[in-house]
Amino acid sequence: MSQTSLQYRTFLLLLVLVTLAFGWLLWPFFGAVFWGAILAIIFFPMQRRLVTAFGGRSNLAALATLGVCVLIVIIPVSLIAGAIVSQGAGLYEQIKAGDIDFRAYLDQAMTALPSTARGLLEKFGLVDVNSVQDKLAQMATRGSQFFATQALNIGQNTFQFVISLGVMLYLLFFLLRDGPVLSARVRQALPLTEEHKRHLFRKFIAVVRATVKGNIVVAITQGVLGGLIFWILDIKGALLWSVVMAFLSLLPAVGAGLIWGPVAIYFLLTGAVLQGVILTLYGILVIGLVDNVLRPILVGKDTRMPDYVILISTLGGMALFGINGFVIGPLIAALFMAVWDLFSSIDGPPSADGN
Repeated sequence: MSQTSLQYRTFLLLLVLVTLAFGWLLWPFFGAVFWGAILAIIFFPMQRRLVTAFGGRSNLAALATLGVCVLIVIIPVSLIAGAIVSQGAGLYEQIKAGDIDFRAYLDQAMTALPSTARGLLEKFGLVDVNSVQDKLAQMATRGSQFFATQALNIGQNTFQFVISLGVMLYLLFFLLRDGPVLSARVRQALPLTEEHKRHLFRKFIAVVRATVKGNIVVAITQGVLGGLIFWILDIKGALLWSVVMAFLSLLPAVGAGLIWGPVAIYFLLTGAVLQGVILTLYGILVIGLVDNVLRPILVGKDTRMPDYVILISTLGGMALFGINGFVIGPLIAALFMAVWDLFSSIDGPPSADGN
């Protein structure tokens, strides 16, 4: 092995080690760094237009873009999160005090089942009401207790939250201002052809923007529509269920139906046929239509991925990375498909003589 080759391999090893060390150093602020980069990608077109409008003053443009981001994203999300945690804590107190009794609700539903349905459940051993009641009550209590715990944690971890928010906003300002320079440095460092670099960068940016903007628009729309019908039907915790439906709407196909579906079934089983029919028709024709119409336009069109790939990658991403996974999962899937597409278009490795 030549001295030059040894030095190059040593340098590569050093590069990998310091990169891993730097990633480990940033890990406590992974969420802040991640969303700072995502917001920079989404709001960069605005930054570019403002730079032109302000006569090339990138600092002023970045500050103005940051202000818009705070007004339309960060403040509303913070207010909604606070309201949800507060309502969740209130729901937990109602369950704890016995004002909401899930056992009674289940007993009503079981009693209303036709004899044939009860016989089918008995055949499969699913009619043990006490056992099911215990499990549902435990799930409901744990779920509502989670919100109560989060309310306490937010109070205890306010300082950490403020620090993370400050890091994200600070990083976002510089990413907006220096985005073109940083992007050029990254592209220069990649050992790929210019054509491949352009393809991967276009895919990366398109997936980030489509996934974040598209999924958030769909989630907000379905959450608002779901919360509206819950409020009209006088279902307790309409705001809480609205946000839960919005969160679940990040999952294509199933989404909000995991919430309104069981509620509609409960209405139908307990004799509230009108409410059950209204909720069912509204869920299918209004809430479901949003997923079937908006998602393919806002997400699938730009990512150019099948719905099943988006669903599986979103589930996997959220299982590994939490809420951040609804972006990371589809992004990894899109880059996987893009890289393999590039690989299939390459004839093969260059020969020893460089041809």
